[in-house]
Amino acid sequence: MQAITPIDSTANKSQQYQLLIKQAEAIISSESDLIANMANLSALLKDTFNWFWVGFYRVDTSINQLVLGPFQGPLACTRIDYGKGVCGEVWATGETQIVDDVNLHPNHIACSSLSQSEIVVPVTNKVGEIIAVLDIDSDKLAMFDEDDGKHLEQLVELLK
Repeated sequence: MQAITPIDSTANKSQQYQLLIKQAEAIISSESDLIANMANLSALLKDTFNWFWVGFYRVDTSINQLVLGPFQGPLACTRIDYGKGVCGEVWATGETQIVDDVNLHPNHIACSSLSQSEIVVPVTNKVGEIIAVLDIDSDKLAMFDEDDGKHLEQLVELLK
């Protein structure tokens, strides 16, 4: 793997994502291990945007739960039931979800009281099964928008 150049924080968000996706492609193209790639994507996203928490929850169908995977940030919930919390809802629906204020979301699981907004993106395998979710929390309200959703969906496609 070649050295990764830090992404210019003065660039606009769309430009940052474009560079981030190129870096992610370079990282993932030389590594076949899913967990290693999730770990590096978590670090790349955290380093680029400095969000409060960035990580993956992996689907474990044997227990019908999401299990904590690679992440960057403070301690996190370890297991999430199917359909519970924003992550469990995304696993159930297969659709990206943006929550502007987690305190107003009736099904939110508060792993940290500092989390204020959240975006969760489903991760699928080559046959379309959800194998994980990418969960990103911010300590600021309404941090995420459709542009984030679009780019993060492109990013997780690289994991197939």
